[in-house]
Amino acid sequence: MQNRPIGRLGWIQTDCHDPERLARFWGAVFGVEIEDRFGDPPQYVNLASATADGPRVCFQRVPEGKVVKNRLHFDVAVDQIDAATERIQDLGGKRVPQDDYHEDGYSWRLMEDPEENEFCLIYDWK
Repeated sequence: MQNRPIGRLGWIQTDCHDPERLARFWGAVFGVEIEDRFGDPPQYVNLASATADGPRVCFQRVPEGKVVKNRLHFDVAVDQIDAATERIQDLGGKRVPQDDYHEDGYSWRLMEDPEENEFCLIYDWK
């Protein structure tokens, strides 16, 4: 029996207060441009895909604030952890004040974007 997909991953939406700001931040992290804006002021701001068939990362304006840890987050592979951390901080993100994790041949550093959404910088994964 063939396992046929129901669909394909096209967009990853992030709820936020300021979709323009987060799109600029994540666009710089992934090296992509803003592709679409919908609404006035923009209710949705979508980044171009980082790969030919990859999903697009998108930001949707919502009125409520973040209250608990994210259940879904980005893991961003980097070659130089300290340089990547500095660049993230220059863009308005911040490092969470705790030690890096090292487990099963991977190392990662917990970070937050400008709206305090957690994500990890993954290094030494080779």
